[in-house]
Amino acid sequence: MDAILQLYERKSVRAYTEEPIAPEDRRTILNAALQAPTAGNMMLYTVLDITDPQIKDALAVSCDDQPFIARAPMVLVFVADYARWHRIFCLNQGENVRHPGKGDLLLAVADAVIAAQNAVVAAQALGLGSCYIGDILERAEEHRALLKLPEYTIPAAMLCIGHPTAQQQSREKPGRFSMEYMVSENQYPQLSDEALRRMVEEQARLNRRSDPSFDGVVSALYRRKYTADFSREMNRSAAVYLQQWEDTEQ
Repeated sequence: MDAILQLYERKSVRAYTEEPIAPEDRRTILNAALQAPTAGNMMLYTVLDITDPQIKDALAVSCDDQPFIARAPMVLVFVADYARWHRIFCLNQGENVRHPGKGDLLLAVADAVIAAQNAVVAAQALGLGSCYIGDILERAEEHRALLKLPEYTIPAAMLCIGHPTAQQQSREKPGRFSMEYMVSENQYPQLSDEALRRMVEEQARLNRRSDPSFDGVVSALYRRKYTADFSREMNRSAAVYLQQWEDTEQ
């Protein structure tokens, strides 16, 4: 039951104390990531443990100007990686091996994100806070060069980990959508317009939003997330990464 409780209590933590993460805890987190479920036991990812302050500073800027990234005691980038297995297949089969395709990429992304979540759960169990940084998908050319990423790789997720400040520990975790809207038996749920409105407003009231109305909540998210500059750049950047898979999958 402790593991279940930790899943309920875990929240995104973006402010950390000056206390470093003990070397044994770092290894525990990394080893926990490597124990994650994986397609065919191939482990289609590489974990980059970012310890160079200059790289952390660069990521803090390139990932939508978030200074706390540079201050995080532990920064991990989970790279969806088919480069390794393409090389292995070539060693075994010769050079006449098909190039990885978009389906291979999706499988590798799933492997990488599952491993990242294992790291999140391990950090929580150790009393550490964590935060996913989705902005690692932005600025493809810059991140490819910064992290020296080869073909057939893509940075699927980034994590910041550290000891949470007292304010972060006491901060209430945002409420989630109710299960009735998120879980459906056997087939995709065709929610009515009224149900969608109710879903949004119930969560807004749970989180004590100043404007819990459907229009107020959705309009704000539309501007802040869906049509924001970072969202447009993320889509452009993802297309850059995807292009190599599209051009060479034959």
